[in-house]
Amino acid sequence: MVRAAVLPAVNAPLEIAEIQLPDPGPGQVRVKLAAAGVCHSDLSLSNGTLKQPVPAVLGHEGAGTVTAVGDGVTHLAPGDPVVLNWAPSCGDCHFCGLGEVWLCANSAAAAAKPYATRADGSELYPGLGTAVFAEETVVAANAALPLPAGVPLTEAALLGCAVLTGWGAVHHSAQVRAGESVVVFGVGGVGLATLQAARIAGAGPIVAVDVSPAKEELARAAGATDFLVAADDTAKSIRKLTGGIGADVALECVGRADTIRTAWSSTRRGGRTTVVGVGGQDQQVTFSALELFYFGRTLAGCVYGNSDPAKDLPVIAEHVRSGALDLSGLVTERIGLEGIPAAFDAMLAGKGGRALIVF
Repeated sequence: MVRAAVLPAVNAPLEIAEIQLPDPGPGQVRVKLAAAGVCHSDLSLSNGTLKQPVPAVLGHEGAGTVTAVGDGVTHLAPGDPVVLNWAPSCGDCHFCGLGEVWLCANSAAAAAKPYATRADGSELYPGLGTAVFAEETVVAANAALPLPAGVPLTEAALLGCAVLTGWGAVHHSAQVRAGESVVVFGVGGVGLATLQAARIAGAGPIVAVDVSPAKEELARAAGATDFLVAADDTAKSIRKLTGGIGADVALECVGRADTIRTAWSSTRRGGRTTVVGVGGQDQQVTFSALELFYFGRTLAGCVYGNSDPAKDLPVIAEHVRSGALDLSGLVTERIGLEGIPAAFDAMLAGKGGRALIVF
């Protein structure tokens, strides 16, 4: 039996409970978690914005140590440190065939199947297939990526979502080039990772925008050269900071219609806006046909940073080892399982960066 934070129903309070994990089956591994990040997507799963069968153990950003492997698993062994990948690619679908593994048609399959039981024998589902809001989990072997050497195991949890997403948004989705001006909307865990990635890419100036003035210090430490508190004239202020023409690239890490619209309006003619945040179906963004023609801007979505974790993790790890990427700089609070509800409340209030559950 292991302790876990269980979501009994959509919009219900989390319950800290003992759950029973099975032994890993063929092609599976069991992982003892060292740490797990509390991501906004977990909040979206808990309130029904994103769909997830319940009851479930949420959590998808984690790292730990393999304790057991099932039949047929040869690339991992007990004792190996791993980062969990909540969107493992199948390698066989149309999108994987195109090399767009972040769009894999089968990556969410594990989330729809029970993986553990509660003390009364009732079945539990794994949040986004990984269920890291627990002391241990059982996942498909391709959802456990070997942790590159030199990366601290606890902070490595952030690689599983925030860092891969922020890094990919900058280097893959927006393809930021050295010397380009960048604005990042939302200074949460993903936003902080995005700012660091923009700094590593050689962007400048780098403008951070958030509703909370308290996040300015965090943003500047991550690489922002300027900080703005979100207001009605944010787009105008960004143009002033970018020579009067607007930013080359805007990265929206919030997932709100008004923020997406502001991000798009803050870029120059021919500028690029990448939507990194996950919004709800009710968030509708509108544009006129004339402005789409006149400004010639590009608006693009971004799934998991359009990253291939197997290829990107070694690159990111090198930046961690060199000191260019500071994983601890994303963490604003270290908590236990009992602290998850308060972390959700902080997200809703626009406070803090990444809360990290340390086991």
